[in-house]
Amino acid sequence: AVVSTQSTGTGEIQAIENVQRCFTRRVSGMEGADYWERLRRLNLMSLQRRRQRYALIHARKTYHNLVPDSTGMRKDFEDSGRLRIQLKNVPKYITKADTKRANQLFDSFGVQAYSLWNKLPVEVNSCSTLESFKSALGGFLSSFHDRPPVRGYPVIGNDLVKANRISM
Repeated sequence: AVVSTQSTGTGEIQAIENVQRCFTRRVSGMEGADYWERLRRLNLMSLQRRRQRYALIHARKTYHNLVPDSTGMRKDFEDSGRLRIQLKNVPKYITKADTKRANQLFDSFGVQAYSLWNKLPVEVNSCSTLESFKSALGGFLSSFHDRPPVRGYPVIGNDLVKANRISM
């Protein structure tokens, strides 16, 4: 099985984010503003936040069977009105080589998307249409600092950097 991974390491995130950081620095009127302020003024999300948003939209489409499940390990259930996705048949990893495969699995796009999905509040993940979901998701994501790890900038709490660590 092929596992599609996404950038999760701080160095990878910084390298990707640096592209947008360099671009926004060149926009007229942004002189003196730090990267996060430029994002706010330009009404942009960080590239990391865009990937998280895409992952959540993809998880919703997967949940509603609009796209195929890329993990082959999905099991849906409802918990206090929240639509949830659980991984089933997760292989057991024992050796050091197996640990590397386990890390690849848990860093995969599908698994990260499901982890994010399960942290959404009921008013977001129970939206009846894709457009209403996107709107509610935008409001939810805006409640978190959009401050990815960027070289030369301090890391600020209350962010959505780690898929398994969204706190409500």
